[in-house]
Amino acid sequence: MLRRFVASWPVVLGLVFLTGCPSQETSTPAAKGPKSSPSEKKDSGEAKTAATETAPTPVEFIAPALTEQEIRDGWISLFDGKSLFGWVVPSQTNWHVEDGAIVADSGEKSLLLTPYVLGDFELRCSFHLAAGGNSGLFLRTAPNAANPATDTYELNICDSHATHKSGSLVARHIAENVPPVEGAWHDFRVLCEGPRIQVWLDEKQIVDFTDETPNLRLSGQLGLQMNQGRAAYKNVYLRPLNFRKLFNGTDTTGWHPVPGSKSEFAVKEGLLHVSGGPGFLETDEQFQDFALKVTARINGDGLNGGVFFRALPGTEAASSHGYEMQLSNGTKNGDRTQPADFGTGAIFRRTPARYVVADDRTMFTAVLIAQGDHFASWVNGYQVVSWQDTRKDNDNPREGRKVAAGHLSLQGHDPKTDLDFESIEIHPLNVAAPK
Repeated sequence: MLRRFVASWPVVLGLVFLTGCPSQETSTPAAKGPKSSPSEKKDSGEAKTAATETAPTPVEFIAPALTEQEIRDGWISLFDGKSLFGWVVPSQTNWHVEDGAIVADSGEKSLLLTPYVLGDFELRCSFHLAAGGNSGLFLRTAPNAANPATDTYELNICDSHATHKSGSLVARHIAENVPPVEGAWHDFRVLCEGPRIQVWLDEKQIVDFTDETPNLRLSGQLGLQMNQGRAAYKNVYLRPLNFRKLFNGTDTTGWHPVPGSKSEFAVKEGLLHVSGGPGFLETDEQFQDFALKVTARINGDGLNGGVFFRALPGTEAASSHGYEMQLSNGTKNGDRTQPADFGTGAIFRRTPARYVVADDRTMFTAVLIAQGDHFASWVNGYQVVSWQDTRKDNDNPREGRKVAAGHLSLQGHDPKTDLDFESIEIHPLNVAAPK
């Protein structure tokens, strides 16, 4: 059963509360490949292709409507336009995709949730509520929240609410002079930063609320609500805020080569260039739960690299005992739903990318959210992985599930390695994961 992240939700609107119900997450299953060998040759160089992978979930790719700059800024799409991939889907409601929108119109009250907790973020979302309906966006919500004044920030969509009509934060803040929204498509933009929450409706600011109460919430899951009537959502885009640079564009301060590395890590024209291998460049710091944003380029056809995380300190004998976010844009028979080697954004040896989004010789941006035992990744804003590690706990991620902190490391895969990193940034998620 899915171990959910810190947040429980009330499904409130019109002062009606929902108790938590079992739910399931749509995700790509973990690969059932052979157990990794402790030999470093298994994670560096030729043997990397030896692992068995599961077939990617068939997908009709729709590129997110994001500009190149928005992608570099870390915007990600939470809805692929075709499926509920990446969400925790409650079974008591008929959440489904209809005409390019996420829709719920029958069943019990519920929330469609992210499986990860968010802190500071910016959100954009289009919504449509049938006349007489009741819905909302749940911000920084707790998993089985029962009180909107303490357990969530509920951005209401309900013109008939007795006290907190559309645009208000139920039981917390009343938005004034907000026009009716039911029966037509509208857009919300939300900025959650520390205790301050700002909301724009159709580009007009309607909320500027700073929570100075003892019930301040600084993190939680994101939820789309179905309470009463048909609710629909599309264009759901989000970016974590306050990323910190791990690569300064000048030198490798904050990093060190792992003993025995054969790769060269050099800063050239503001890019961190990786050539040769095998070898690893490791962070001095360790990180546990985080959003990681990497903009990189693979300078050749079918070349291979990786970003390792929660790794044990690298040694000459064991240089890369960590999870690996794969960097490899090769495909089988030109089919982007069939990665040749798990695919960029994959958790190597664990779950493949469901689509190869990036092209060789072109800069791409990958975003990874690692929280507890759940991992989600996006390439150029498109989600390619949503995976939970259900193995037994082990300090070595190659042997089992690791939720403790570890190093990040950049891989020089083999003598042909030729990679450039334009930026490497991290947003620590210092919050507990949902259970």
